[in-house]
Amino acid sequence: MQVVKRPEPLNVLFLCTGNSARSIIAECILNRLGAGKFRGHSAGSHPAGKVNPIALNLLRKTNYDVAGLRSKSWDEFAGADAPKLDFVFTVCDDAASEVCPIWPGQPMTAHWALPDPAKAEGTEAERTLAFADTMRMLNQRIGIFVSLPLDKLSKLALKRELDAIGRTVATASKEPA
Repeated sequence: MQVVKRPEPLNVLFLCTGNSARSIIAECILNRLGAGKFRGHSAGSHPAGKVNPIALNLLRKTNYDVAGLRSKSWDEFAGADAPKLDFVFTVCDDAASEVCPIWPGQPMTAHWALPDPAKAEGTEAERTLAFADTMRMLNQRIGIFVSLPLDKLSKLALKRELDAIGRTVATASKEPA
């Protein structure tokens, strides 16, 4: 019997300035939706040093694995011992405007800006809703991404698709985030 070796998952890095909410949530969503095909990572240009507690609570409540989540620097992904990155997506405007490290392997990049839920004001419920909205938007964008026929798209067509995903406006949903 011949054993068929599965290709390694594609590595995707989500970047934000603080790596405490949006990029962390995106990492978790991709690891669930893209299981086996993609491996999600997250980092920040100026990491906050801890994951936002509202983000952690929301991820736990929606049954995401939060073990090992931490706020880390993008420098961890620029070194020789870092995983080879296939895609790098910025999820905040601040990180998109910064000079990024040179990523080994020249991964495809796109900008998927989202409002920062950590800056939401109001009651605890209102702030939690901002995080839930962010999770819903990321879930929609990442769902589109993992369903792309990567093996059938040229590099130029793939880049157009990735950029279009970043312009996707999340639709209202009755399902919980």
